[in-house]
Amino acid sequence: MRLWVCIALLSIVLCASADRPFQGMRRAGQFVRDAVGGSWDMYRAYRDMREANYRGADKYFHARGNYDAARRGPGGAWAARVISDARENWQSGVSGRGAEDTRLDQEANAWGRRGGDPNRYRPKGLPSKY
Repeated sequence: MRLWVCIALLSIVLCASADRPFQGMRRAGQFVRDAVGGSWDMYRAYRDMREANYRGADKYFHARGNYDAARRGPGGAWAARVISDARENWQSGVSGRGAEDTRLDQEANAWGRRGGDPNRYRPKGLPSKY
């Protein structure tokens, strides 16, 4: 809940314009819509990753979620960055995979956010459904 309040307030502050307040509010609304849609894209990639349960496919799903979110616009890219960073910070303390895995995950996240093809990280044998 706090995340959504922060998103709303941040988007109003960042996008509001003194010269054209209604245009700023429209941009703020678009930023929030992009952020919500980007959050949904990240969730969908996570859900698919859990459903696929395919060894070595996590980087693909990281890249795909970030790619889909960033295509929505600045709000989606922002949401993807916040969610990815929070997930990696949490996982680095919990999972035993270490700093190298976290670095590779963040590389896949950034690749997807920059518009890189997520299939770069797609492992052979992953069902075409994903």
